[in-house]
Amino acid sequence: MQIYHFTEQPYPNAWDQPYLRVDLPNGHCDPHVASHLYNRYIDEWMLADEVGMNVMVNEHHSTSTCLAASSNVFLSILARQTRRARILVLGVPLTNRADPIRVAEELSIVDVISGGRLEMGFVKGVPYEVHIANLNPVGMMDRFWEAHDLILKAMTTRDGPFSWEGKHFQYRGVNIWPRPMQQPHPPVWITSLSPSSAPGIARFGYVLATVLIGYGAKAVFDSYRNACAEMGRPAPGNDRFAYTALSAIADNEVEARRRGAMVREYLIQNRVRLPYAMPPGYFPPAMLAKSLRETSKVGKIPLQSSFGKALDMKDAGIDELVDAGCMFCGTPDQVFRQIEKFHKGIGGFGHLILMAQAGKLNHRDTADSIRLFGAEVMPKLKDRFSSKAVAA
Repeated sequence: MQIYHFTEQPYPNAWDQPYLRVDLPNGHCDPHVASHLYNRYIDEWMLADEVGMNVMVNEHHSTSTCLAASSNVFLSILARQTRRARILVLGVPLTNRADPIRVAEELSIVDVISGGRLEMGFVKGVPYEVHIANLNPVGMMDRFWEAHDLILKAMTTRDGPFSWEGKHFQYRGVNIWPRPMQQPHPPVWITSLSPSSAPGIARFGYVLATVLIGYGAKAVFDSYRNACAEMGRPAPGNDRFAYTALSAIADNEVEARRRGAMVREYLIQNRVRLPYAMPPGYFPPAMLAKSLRETSKVGKIPLQSSFGKALDMKDAGIDELVDAGCMFCGTPDQVFRQIEKFHKGIGGFGHLILMAQAGKLNHRDTADSIRLFGAEVMPKLKDRFSSKAVAA
């Protein structure tokens, strides 16, 4: 099992405002505070590398919940500064990028600088950033897949420039330098939160990553497995599946729950005005109509517990989040058992992404959590979920 340390690089100093996304004025950001936070988060990624973890970065825009407006900036830093970690971006929002060739160039540079350690994740992008990117939300998945095809063709073409005349992108001569170190290209990951989108990922054999959906991940992973069977392919290994959860660990349960309470704040800070959250054309009409009829559910984030109970992620307590597999919280032994139970309950996965820093959790507590997990949990996970142990 591969373990990744992840933070969205929050700026909690501005979390007293009513809305934190899209239209929060940047006057609420003190660049000196942001400078400290950026360097602190990089230090934590570096610590994860030291204890044998991999690292993950992402990006969001116009929000105090995530200071990373460009994931590729942090990929570049980590490519040079880390030594062993696989460097995962999950991901690059292809529909928000006007120039897929620039994406291909930048990711190739990161792969080369890192010595071939890039894990290349692509995402559609969240609905409330459509306005920021000045995009038409209609047909975004069509734009996503064209950008995907173009990036991979740019990375894998070896015999000189080619032209591209697509619906969304046109280029007269594509010939990126350098080409990526990993052949034919860095491993590709794509996120999915529903069973309906999993078959499209399975047809490429990419890593499918789910985020904070608890036992609902089983249906998503099973959809991928079923799609492989229908295509006549061998059953996918656990290395095709990734899961992201909040994490709070300490050497005693009281301290772990204190840290868990701060990490949990991440779930309740996604405050955005309704027009930005539901741009016309982004969601299928039936889904949009249903949401508008059930206005009391707007902003609710569904979560499925181990008993099949439906929960609202924003209202759930720590025990409910742990039961649902949305958070792993406790002493090292407790966290190991929680992960083991969840792994079995959803049918297995090979990549575990831990948000060991979220909300207002400070550097000292985050660093302690990373060290504890690296020293006392990760060895057990690697032993328990090695290919030999799983086969047995």
